[in-house]
Amino acid sequence: PNQSKRILPHQSSRVMISVSSAKLALLVSTVIFIQCNNFVSAFTPHFPRDINNNPSVAKFASAFAGNSEKRRLRSTSIHQKWKPSPTCRHSMRMDDVSLLATLDYSDTAITAIDNSLIISFLNQLNESLLKMDQDSAETLAGPFFGLSLFPYLAFLFFLQVPQNNTPKGVTVGFATCLLFVFLTIPAAIAAKIWYGVSLADSDWLHGSAESLLTITNLVTVVAFRQALSFEEQERNGIRGSVPESVLSYAPMTKLVGGLTAVAFLTALLPGLVGAEVHTPYLGGILDIPPRALPWSASHPEPENALTIACWIIHITSLVEFLVAMGFCWRYADITGNPKWKGLTWGLLPLHSSGITACTYHLFYNSIPVLVPLQAMLTCIGNTTAMFAAYRIAKSNGWSTPWGNIPYLDDVGMNDDGNSDKLRRESQSLVGFEDLGDALAADNDYTFIVKLFAGCAFASYIIKYGEVWFDFPFEAELYVALAFIFLPSILNAFKWYKRSQDPTFEGWF
Repeated sequence: PNQSKRILPHQSSRVMISVSSAKLALLVSTVIFIQCNNFVSAFTPHFPRDINNNPSVAKFASAFAGNSEKRRLRSTSIHQKWKPSPTCRHSMRMDDVSLLATLDYSDTAITAIDNSLIISFLNQLNESLLKMDQDSAETLAGPFFGLSLFPYLAFLFFLQVPQNNTPKGVTVGFATCLLFVFLTIPAAIAAKIWYGVSLADSDWLHGSAESLLTITNLVTVVAFRQALSFEEQERNGIRGSVPESVLSYAPMTKLVGGLTAVAFLTALLPGLVGAEVHTPYLGGILDIPPRALPWSASHPEPENALTIACWIIHITSLVEFLVAMGFCWRYADITGNPKWKGLTWGLLPLHSSGITACTYHLFYNSIPVLVPLQAMLTCIGNTTAMFAAYRIAKSNGWSTPWGNIPYLDDVGMNDDGNSDKLRRESQSLVGFEDLGDALAADNDYTFIVKLFAGCAFASYIIKYGEVWFDFPFEAELYVALAFIFLPSILNAFKWYKRSQDPTFEGWF
């Protein structure tokens, strides 16, 4: 018999969660719809809509129409025999058709597509990407950056669940990225309103905004370093006090506040004195004056070239992020939970996103299509990091209030966590990501000084070395993609080899 069901008191929390989840799902769906609409609106202008004015599309349509007599002969031949005889195949000149796409056994017409149409379409796509202007690129990147916020918030939630015992300072470091995101928006608006350029073309605004990302990675690295140092001392029988950054958010929050105030001043002071569009970041204090250079470069630097200080900001962010990835790998060894290694893998697309940004500046911001590529990698990276943090939480005993998620809960939850094998894998020096190991004997201050000194040296090599080559001034998309994906592939393969072969030391 049908009876009305009452909501019992112990069920009320589940009902509230369900209602809240439904509201959140509706909000997210609305935002996704708006962002996808913006994506389509930004992308479609690059392709002609009028078939009559598009030779490739017109040729594509004529291929389907074809010559009715030829189509009838081909259909008859194929219908009589499964494949035409050599004589018949020779008589059937497939001058405009090379691939049979559809065959109906009831005398249905054969649809064929000329290979040249595919090549023509790819050439048109390539030309459209190369000719994409800055405004279109930023519009196309907007939906990706907007959507990437949701998985990153979920990543932070899964990372800080109590069962993980994640060092509080590490959570503060990753959360500081939100500060970088939200404070970069007014800087970009100011660059567009005041100068009519993108943020990347105004060095003083660009450097001030990007310094927040360096702060994010720096705080994450320092907090991870302190936690790992304490855990290793404990494992070796050395008693010591627990670092405050492990138990409290306060130390790293204060560090973030102080460094953010300094970054704010680097933007405020030039703004008050009437900085121009290409005013150098920090007054170009670290740059070598052109007259002081003992050589004459093959190419003069464009006005939007990054200063040394701005290059240091970018390269430091990349190296710090690699070090943080290495710390995640080591934290898996210390805790005996291999799921932390999954976070290293999850952060790989975000590191590729950083490489994309540096490549964009290496080519003097002349390849706008790299902007939406960076946004896409950011969205993918935030999603993979969220998945990795979810697996860490689940492996530590955290349970979702909405029940198991069929696919996510079944992937990699039974990994072998043999701690002896994990420790052996940590002993080899792989590359930049293991600078934390190489400088383990340094205190936090000397560690930071050495890190920035190395990145400063690399910045001088890049800034004053690239002007001797032609490729940064030629805006070749495929060369830029090689700069992005070759290091990314090598980096991923390094981690794969390290997980398979503990003696592998890597290449860089």
